[in-house]
Amino acid sequence: MSTASFLSKEKMKQAATNLELSESEMLRMGEACVHAVVQHIVDLPDSPRSNLVNAVEISRSLREPPPENGTPFETLLLFLMEKVIPLSINSAHPTYMGYIPGGGLFPSALADLLSTATNRYVGAWFAAPAAARLETNVLEWFAQWMGYPTSARGITTTGGSLACLSAIVTARKHLLDEDISRGVLYASNQTHHSLMKSAMLAGISERNIRLLEVDRNFRGMPERFEDAIKADLAKGLKPFLLIGNAGTTNTGAIDPLVALAEISRKYSLWYHIDGAYGGFFNLCEEGKRKLQGIAQSDSIVLDPHKGLFVPYGCGSLLVKEGELLRRAHMLTADYMQDQFTPEGEINFTDHSPELSRSFRGLKVWLPLKLFGVQAFRENLAEKLHLAQWLYQRFLEEPGFECLAVPDLSVVAFRYRPKRGNIDEFNRRMLKHINESGRLFLSSTLLNGEFVIRACVLSFRTHQAEVEEAFEVVKAAVREVEI
Repeated sequence: MSTASFLSKEKMKQAATNLELSESEMLRMGEACVHAVVQHIVDLPDSPRSNLVNAVEISRSLREPPPENGTPFETLLLFLMEKVIPLSINSAHPTYMGYIPGGGLFPSALADLLSTATNRYVGAWFAAPAAARLETNVLEWFAQWMGYPTSARGITTTGGSLACLSAIVTARKHLLDEDISRGVLYASNQTHHSLMKSAMLAGISERNIRLLEVDRNFRGMPERFEDAIKADLAKGLKPFLLIGNAGTTNTGAIDPLVALAEISRKYSLWYHIDGAYGGFFNLCEEGKRKLQGIAQSDSIVLDPHKGLFVPYGCGSLLVKEGELLRRAHMLTADYMQDQFTPEGEINFTDHSPELSRSFRGLKVWLPLKLFGVQAFRENLAEKLHLAQWLYQRFLEEPGFECLAVPDLSVVAFRYRPKRGNIDEFNRRMLKHINESGRLFLSSTLLNGEFVIRACVLSFRTHQAEVEEAFEVVKAAVREVEI
């Protein structure tokens, strides 16, 4: 019996609900959305830096069954702008200095609209050659900025975590192949936890991950790396990967990149640099001086949603010998036989775990073309200077101490109260600051001690905002000490 016989003629004549909007509807919705976003950005200076009051109750109240019928767009937009987006840490605010801010450039948001609305597939070159070339341009620019040769290849990812995973898989394939049980990697104990997670996902046993002691400024110590490598070789293990930090999350510390490169070469290890936060500082002269040795790495992770200020969801990986990246990720299938790629172009699917993917590179390409690289260079240099200014002010202010000299734009500090527990006081002070809505900072532990972090990275953060942050912190001391 045919399928059609199950359906009446009347049913077959009925059209499904039309999901295509009319021109006027698209314009109306688009204009309403852009207007709401622009107003949100205009109002940023006067908005709370964080708003998590009754967060659990509100979050639970938003649970709902799937909607059987539609709701007008204007109603949904109002709901999002009034009930959803405000209930958050305001990471777009000029005085958001917690974690690693980026800010979220408006032209990148427009790029996301363009890429998702036109819905071009850039994973395979033949499907969207021009779009794939634009994204390749972006990655080639990154490689040039890092001092990599033309043999380098790269991918964009959702963030540094997936970029790290591909880097470790590439190193594993090249140096261990199928014999991964003896493979050992080395990193300082200040390395971002996503690298350890990536290593475990790549099949590296936790017992083969060496997190090594750092110096008083939380930078890796080359002698500790070499001692650990020698010890593992004596045990019959296979050292294969050494990770250097171009700006740690905790303090922004930069490991001695040149010395680590020399150790990697001496023992034939893959040298990977985590530059997710700090790598793009190589664009400005002061940053380049601090990041000497970055070009000696075999691979590097860079997060445009940090150092290039684009919205969340954009990381990247560069591999100096791009063919090694391809070999670690390349597979084929019968249904992909129609693909073709001319010499000099790449299929991102051959260099990445992803097959389905968005046109991510556009959110980087558009602001770079719109503003020019010099604008980003100036902004990055400004953040270094602002962090130094804040560091000096804390050193000069009685009662405050900084736990490390900032290499980049993170200032780790705390206040020593006249009485009581130091950690407890600083916990209360941070809570007071963040609940005030005037500033948002975050915390970490350094040598087991509670420390407050101020990270200056948003393109919206300038001298006035850093001065305001300093005054808010000083006021918090007085208010909490009472």
